[in-house]
Amino acid sequence: MTALPKANRRVRQARWACALAFSMLGGTTAASLAVTRLPAQKAAAIQPAPLPANRIAVSANSIRDAYAKGQIDRPIQSILNVPTRMQYGDFRWDDKGVPAGATWIRVDLKSQMLSIFRGGHEIGTAVILYGADSVPTPTGKFPILAKLKDHRSATYDAPMPFTLRLTADGVSIHASNVRWGYATHGCIGVPDAFAAKLFNAARVGDEVLIVS
Repeated sequence: MTALPKANRRVRQARWACALAFSMLGGTTAASLAVTRLPAQKAAAIQPAPLPANRIAVSANSIRDAYAKGQIDRPIQSILNVPTRMQYGDFRWDDKGVPAGATWIRVDLKSQMLSIFRGGHEIGTAVILYGADSVPTPTGKFPILAKLKDHRSATYDAPMPFTLRLTADGVSIHASNVRWGYATHGCIGVPDAFAAKLFNAARVGDEVLIVS
C-alpha cells in the first residue's frame, strides 16, 4: 500500500449523509409530507411506523438534493444512527428489522465512507481506504462482476479476502488493513470483519455507486 497525501489522511467527522446535506428535519419522510394534506382520520391510518432508535429517517428534501447533485441514483428511507465519530478500522452493521429488498452499495471517496443498503435502508457502513493519487479509484456505477472469497492478487502478490470485483482490470472492494496514512492501488479497502458481512450480503450484479 502507498501513503496518502496529507490532505487526504483523515476521516471526516460527518457521516456521508451529512456530506450530502441531509437535513433530517425531525425525521420527515415523503410519506409524512403527503399525509399532512389528508383529513386527520385518513392521515392517522397511514402514518409510517416510527423508526427504532438505531435509525434516522432521511427527508424528502434531502433525497431531492442528493439526486440533483448526483450523489445517489435511487431513494433512501433511513440510515444507521452513528452518533460518535468513526475512526480508521471502524464499522457498523445492523440489519435487524430491515425487510428483504434490492441491495446496493454506495462509496463516498470524499468522506471515506462505504454504505450498503437493502430495500432503501442502510444496513452497514464503514471507513474505507481508496486509491492513491497515482492510481485513483474510479467513480461511476459498477455492477459486481464476481465474488472471490479467498482471492490473492497476482499483480501485487497480496491477499485480498472477500473480494467483490467491479471492473475487468481488477478494481474491487476487499478486506484491508484500514488505518491512517494508507491507500490502495485503486481498490476500496474495508475492515476484515465488515468485508465478510458485505461479501455475504452482496450478490453478483448488485450495483456499486462510487462518488467523489
